[in-house]
Amino acid sequence: MFPHDAVLHLLCGKIAAGKSTLAVELGAQPRTVTVAEDDWLSGLYPGEIGTVADYGRCSARLRGVMAPHLAALLRAGLSVVLDFPANTPANRAWMRRIVEEAGVTHQLHYLDVPDEVCRARLHARNARGDHAYTVTDAEFDIITSHFVAPSHDEGFTIMIHRP
Repeated sequence: MFPHDAVLHLLCGKIAAGKSTLAVELGAQPRTVTVAEDDWLSGLYPGEIGTVADYGRCSARLRGVMAPHLAALLRAGLSVVLDFPANTPANRAWMRRIVEEAGVTHQLHYLDVPDEVCRARLHARNARGDHAYTVTDAEFDIITSHFVAPSHDEGFTIMIHRP
């Protein structure tokens, strides 16, 4: 059914669930490229993302230019680990269009981690200062309120990861 073995790996999970950590692991596979939203956003929009609304605006612009590029990488036979949050049906629909345009298979990795674990990891990450963005508890709550766990009705192959 698929012309080659390229796979689009998608990551779903709340802030600090471990998506980027899993992305590094998946990206270590041969012929695999990792594309991390945080890296692109912090490089393209330094100092411009201070609110959730800023993130939404900049992320939408990035997704618009990345979709054809990602599909081209996949059609060329490279697997892609898309370290963008697949945390809402709308984001997953965007990702579904890339899968369909590229004609490849996919895996939606759902990191099912409780809020209290994510929040503790977030505090530790903020304290280390090794992430492109510092997220407050209030921002965590706002962003988490928009999170929708994936459903098999969306047509994805879901791989569930629990701590």
